[in-house]
Amino acid sequence: MSDDHTHVREFFTARAADWDSRFPDDGPAYAAAVADLGLREGDRVLDAGCGTGRALPPLRAAVGPSGVVVGADLTPAMLEAAARAGRDRDGRLVLADVAALPLRSESLDAVFGAGLISHLPRPAENLRELARVVRVGGTLALFHPIGRAALAARHGHAITPDDLRAEDNLRPLLADAGWRMTSYVDEDTRFLVLAVREG
Repeated sequence: MSDDHTHVREFFTARAADWDSRFPDDGPAYAAAVADLGLREGDRVLDAGCGTGRALPPLRAAVGPSGVVVGADLTPAMLEAAARAGRDRDGRLVLADVAALPLRSESLDAVFGAGLISHLPRPAENLRELARVVRVGGTLALFHPIGRAALAARHGHAITPDDLRAEDNLRPLLADAGWRMTSYVDEDTRFLVLAVREG
């Protein structure tokens, strides 16, 4: 396991048990972001870096009983917290690295990634792997329940020009990975980027 993976696992393992109680009011923001993804009944969707699975209930509601919902995360403790919260009823929980997903190419209609982009060790490569598992014309949502400025303030620092989530940085990164950005929202109350898988 790489040092990047070790760091991510250590960070989230230490926080898994009380993760949901630290952010109790995020539910509506997750539901709104999932709605913006435009899923349909029967779609197949991945929650990449699903953590405690907070997106799984709205994802399941969007795709209905005939759809497929998979939640993948690198940290066993986060998946255990998701199962304790009963979110394994809304989607299949899989211990997996988004850098090497155990999914067939073009097997999904969409990927949802909450708080994911800042934890990717090799963003260009990792976004390419997400593109691999999504059909041409499928969608990607990169989401955070608060915007870049609010998140930076929470961590006690300012936004820097090299911030990966800045539109000028993210748009070419997505394009190089096979995605075309269709929407970019960065407000205090949420960050949401939508992209379409190019052919």
